[in-house]
Amino acid sequence: MADVLIVLALALVAASSTAAVLARDPVRQSTVLALLGLSLALLFAVLQAPDVALSQLAVGSALTPLMLLLSVRKVRRRGREGGSHRNTGNRPGSTDRDGRR
Repeated sequence: MADVLIVLALALVAASSTAAVLARDPVRQSTVLALLGLSLALLFAVLQAPDVALSQLAVGSALTPLMLLLSVRKVRRRGREGGSHRNTGNRPGSTDRDGRR
């Protein structure tokens, strides 16, 4: 019975990791990454490593996807605020290498 649980947990990890690789949208990637963390925690629990499973739940299922979502949010917000000045180098009040405006 334990071997069947291990095989099912491994199949869940393989499916969720494949879904994480194939996801194109960063928000969807973070959601699938949280699912991958949950499936890894399940695998560690089945393999009788509860300390590793709890660590995986905290870091892999909660903190890492949260940090990814916050990073995506910040990048998208910066893109909306200063999109016209980003690539031109002609920001108001800026100077070039020689100190000219």
